[in-house]
Amino acid sequence: MNMTIASEAQVARKSSLLPMTIIGVLFFIFGFVTWLNGSLIPFLKVICELNEFQALFVTFAFYIAYTVMALPMSSILRRTGYRNGMAVGLGIMVVGSLSFIPAAYSANFLLFLGALFILGTGLTILQTASNPYVVHIGPKESAAMRISIMGIINKGAGVIVPIMFTALVLSGLENFDAAHLAALNEVERAAQISELSARLVMPYVYMAIALVILIGLVKFSGLPEIKFEESASADGEKGSIMQFPQVILGALALFAYVGIEVIAGDTIGLYGQSIGVSNFASLTSYTMVFMVLGYSLGVICIPRFISQEKALTLSAIAGSLCVLGAVFASTDDTSVAALLWGWAGIPLIPNSVVFVAMMGLAHALVWPSIWPLALSGLGKFTAQGSALLIMGISGGAILPLLFGKLGHLAGATQFGYWIGLPCYLFILFYALKGHKMRHW
Repeated sequence: MNMTIASEAQVARKSSLLPMTIIGVLFFIFGFVTWLNGSLIPFLKVICELNEFQALFVTFAFYIAYTVMALPMSSILRRTGYRNGMAVGLGIMVVGSLSFIPAAYSANFLLFLGALFILGTGLTILQTASNPYVVHIGPKESAAMRISIMGIINKGAGVIVPIMFTALVLSGLENFDAAHLAALNEVERAAQISELSARLVMPYVYMAIALVILIGLVKFSGLPEIKFEESASADGEKGSIMQFPQVILGALALFAYVGIEVIAGDTIGLYGQSIGVSNFASLTSYTMVFMVLGYSLGVICIPRFISQEKALTLSAIAGSLCVLGAVFASTDDTSVAALLWGWAGIPLIPNSVVFVAMMGLAHALVWPSIWPLALSGLGKFTAQGSALLIMGISGGAILPLLFGKLGHLAGATQFGYWIGLPCYLFILFYALKGHKMRHW
């Protein structure tokens, strides 16, 4: 009998290996496309001649798609099924990638924003389809482990993409800054901007080709279709998702989390550029390295050594301390040693840029902790609760704009990081009390 159980387990592992591999590739693409924005923001700031607030509309256009398109995309998903829905999402992303070609050749910021919105739309349906897929392609008791693995893959892409962007787009550009362009006459400046912008074409063509290959992989690899059943409501007296405080507050906590995650990942390059860091386009990699470290600690420690609630509490406290460090730490030393090891003139005191990167470590476990806490006890309202949580991703659209406005009004990008403090404090409230609430 033990032999039978062992062989069944082996078959289950083998049958989930291909789907896990394909979904893993998709999560890498999610990370690649998402964290490319961190390098794109300072690049577009220069070639489109934007101020810092205007440049952050890159994140707004990308993340607002999650809110605007969530319901239409979920409707498509219900008609197509999850596997075909993934292919549709990838197809939309192909259109978004190719839209960068006219945007690049014209150096038109509105066209760039349109392309980013289309990419975000494709990712909306992909995220809605693939996240529950990860849960159901293997045993329920190991679902958390699969989610953590996908998180590491996703953030691992965030480590690689800024380095690739620097190598493919910024190589050989020693004078890539607004001051250099401003010193040129009008004809020379237009020619330089046109040349710089055109460098974006081939990377996005390569991305479109990769996405087309993935469509074939999803469609023809035998990826199984999974049926999701709705269970009975855990509380028969409740007739609306709005009567579940833990999910409403959870969506707000995710709004705060995604906002500060995007700020830490996508503005660090802009911030580094503002204080004279030479390798500013690759700074997003620092944040992503810390996030991968945080996910890895979660795989090891939760729930063996620490509960989800405690992990969320510690994340919020650590994030708050990082915000204070980002605002008050030194910006004088921008050498490689300072950015790698954190020296800022005083031993063991990190440079301000390092504190921004360390937010990645502080909040890495917020997403995987909030989801199970928010969906607990929803019963037949689980699908609606999931959609509500996905809409919390719009924090990535709105909060970076507030960051940009604060920094612009104060005349210092560093001041904008104050927006992170109320975000982490609300996450702390959710960790301590919000997730326990069952009545308003």
